[in-house]
Amino acid sequence: MQKKGANISLKGYDDIFSTDQSRAEAQQERVQEIPLSELHPFEGHPFRVVDDEDMMKTVESVRDFGVLTPAIVRPDPDGGYEIISGHRRHRASELAGKETMPVIVRDLDDDAAIILMVDANLQRETILPSERAFAYSMKMDAMRRTAGRPSKNNSRQVVGNLETADMVGEASGDSGRQVQRYIRLTELIPEILDMVDNGQIKFNPAVELSYLAREEQQDFLSAMDYAQAAPSLSQAQRIKKLAQEGECTLDAMCEIMNEVKKGELDRVTFKTDSLRKYFPKSYTSKQMEDKIIQLLEQWQKKREKSMER
Repeated sequence: MQKKGANISLKGYDDIFSTDQSRAEAQQERVQEIPLSELHPFEGHPFRVVDDEDMMKTVESVRDFGVLTPAIVRPDPDGGYEIISGHRRHRASELAGKETMPVIVRDLDDDAAIILMVDANLQRETILPSERAFAYSMKMDAMRRTAGRPSKNNSRQVVGNLETADMVGEASGDSGRQVQRYIRLTELIPEILDMVDNGQIKFNPAVELSYLAREEQQDFLSAMDYAQAAPSLSQAQRIKKLAQEGECTLDAMCEIMNEVKKGELDRVTFKTDSLRKYFPKSYTSKQMEDKIIQLLEQWQKKREKSMER
């Protein structure tokens, strides 16, 4: 027999005297001022925070107007808060001499935090290929864990994970195929990936080189140094084919890299240093080019006159 009053629950003082509106407001996110010392970077985040010219502009803005957009953080079980979005604002606040910064605190599990961290940071104007590659990889893994084992009605998720890749790139406008190509860059050794970031090696050839084993990639650097040239897409594809066939030797890569590229057959180039001694120090590269063309035109006219005699 059920005891009388067994289902009665006692409410606290705040529950009894608070209104529905006040309880709803208490659950809403609010901006808080948190000491910078209690905020630390998201563990393993791939986005670089560099004290460059753009950072100095941000520092000046923070010094004059404060942080206008609150960072997003989550509580850290070990103390303080982990920054999900706002690493650059945090650094700018440090350089500007601030003691606190505005943040919004959210309770997020690891996968939700990774997805939000990636999507927020990919909205930046300048993203290095390596940053985008590792960010997409982190988000892909997080979305796979969140989705769990695919159902029988969604078996396509297993085939190449293209549907997941499409969702990964949706926020930044990249197709699933492009997301997968970016993730391939995470297979590059650091030396080659740095060359991709600074523009020495183009994106498409870099994707092909990512299929080489790490030892083959090290040999490729030697071949590139030997040829003193960056790989074209065609060269990278042929080197990849050699790797797939088990014939990717240093000599074979040197032979491919030492070939004259098609675009170089119709182009003559001069090093600025070799021309500089013939011109005043005040001349710009454009002025030197104009003068060379002018002298060549004069030389051509003299040749034509001598042929008419």
